[in-house]
Amino acid sequence: MTADTRQPSEHSLTEAFKGQPRTVWVTAFAAVIAFMGIGLVDPILNSIAEALHAPHEKLTLLFGVYMGVQVVAMLITGWAAYRFGPKRTLISGLTCIVVAAGVSAFAGGIDQLIALRVIWGLGNALFIATALAFIVGQAKGGQHGAILLYEAALGCGLAIGPLLGAVLGEWSWRAPFAGTAILMLIGAVLCAIMLPSDEPADQRQPVNVLDPIKALRNRALLVNSIGSAFYTGALFTVIAWAPLAMGLRPIYAGMIFFGWGLLTALAGVFVAPGIARAIGDRAGVVSAITVYALIMALAAIGVVADQVWLIGFAVVVSGLPSGVLNTLFTGVAMSAVGEQTPRSVASAGYSFLRWMGAAVSAILVAYLAAWFGESAPFWFAAGYCAVAVAALVAANGSRRQRHDVDDDAVLVGAEEF
Repeated sequence: MTADTRQPSEHSLTEAFKGQPRTVWVTAFAAVIAFMGIGLVDPILNSIAEALHAPHEKLTLLFGVYMGVQVVAMLITGWAAYRFGPKRTLISGLTCIVVAAGVSAFAGGIDQLIALRVIWGLGNALFIATALAFIVGQAKGGQHGAILLYEAALGCGLAIGPLLGAVLGEWSWRAPFAGTAILMLIGAVLCAIMLPSDEPADQRQPVNVLDPIKALRNRALLVNSIGSAFYTGALFTVIAWAPLAMGLRPIYAGMIFFGWGLLTALAGVFVAPGIARAIGDRAGVVSAITVYALIMALAAIGVVADQVWLIGFAVVVSGLPSGVLNTLFTGVAMSAVGEQTPRSVASAGYSFLRWMGAAVSAILVAYLAAWFGESAPFWFAAGYCAVAVAALVAANGSRRQRHDVDDDAVLVGAEEF
C-alpha cells in the first residue's frame, strides 16, 4: 500500500465491492477456497494420525510436499499461462484441487494423502498464479480496488480454512476434504462458464522457465530471498508442528488457527503499511522478525512446561508479525531489483527460494523433535529468525530505507498460502 494522499473512501472494501462484475466475484470465491487449503489440515492432523496410524514424520510431509511442489511450480506457472492461456491454466489448477481434495476423503493411508497433497499444491500454484491477473484485469475501481478484493479473499480463506477443518473434522477427518472438493468444484464450474476466453497466443507476453532463476543473479535479491526463506521456515514450523505439539481435538485447534489466520490477514493489510510509514520497511522487517523469534521462544517454553494454552497463545499472536512480514519482506526484496528485471520475474525468483525454506522446514520439524525433544522445532525457528535478520542486514546495510509499501507487495507476500 503506498503512503499517499488519496481519500479514505478509495481504500475501503465497501467501495471496492460496489459494482464489480460477476467474473471478479467468481474468481474471488474460488480464491477463498484455494486459500483455505493449507489451514484446513491443521485442526485434523491429530485425527489423521490416530485414524491412519501415521508417524509425525509422515504428517508433516502433508505440508512439506505441498510447499515443495510450489517451489518447482513457481518456475512453470508463468510459462504455462503464456503457453496455454491464463483461463486454461486457472481451470487446470482448480481441477487438480478438486480431484486431490475429493480423493483425499477416501484415502486409505497416509502415503496416499501425501501423494494427493502434491497434486493439490500444483493445482493451488497454477490457480493463484493466474487468479490475480483476472481480478486486476476485470475489477472496476483500478488496481488498488482489485488488490483490496484479493486481500479480502486471502483473509477469508486463512480464517475460514481452519474453522471448516475444525467443524467438519469433529465429525470425521475425511469430511473437510470432501467439503473443500465440493466448494472448489462449484468454483471451477463457475469459472469455466463465466470467465472470458483466452486471447490468442501471439498476444501474450513470452515467459522463459529459467527467467526467475536468472533474476537471482542480483546479489541483493538473492540474499534477501535467502533471508525470507529462513523466516518462512519459522512460519511453517508453526503451521506444521504446533498442531502436533498441542495435541488438541479439531474444534479447539481450529479456533486457535482461526485466530492466527485472522490476525495474519489483518496485520498484512492494515498494520504493515503503517509500520512502513513510521519506521521504514527494512526496520519494520527487522523489528517484526525479532518479535517473531521471541514468540517462537515462548512456544518452546510452553512445550517444555507442558502448557498447551501457552503454545496456543503463541500461535495466535504470531499472526501479527507474520502478517507484517508477509507484506514488508516482499517490499524489501523487490526494492533490491533494478528496472532492468521485470517485477513479475523477480518476485517469482524470490518466491522460489522462500517456498523452498517452507518445504524444508515443514519436513524437518518432526526430525528435530525426535532428535532434540518436542520443543526443538520452536527453538530452531527462533534461530531461523536470527539468520533472516543477518541476511537482511548483509543485503541492505548500505541501502536507504523506503517508507512506503507497493500496492502488490501484500499479494506476493501472501502467495505462500
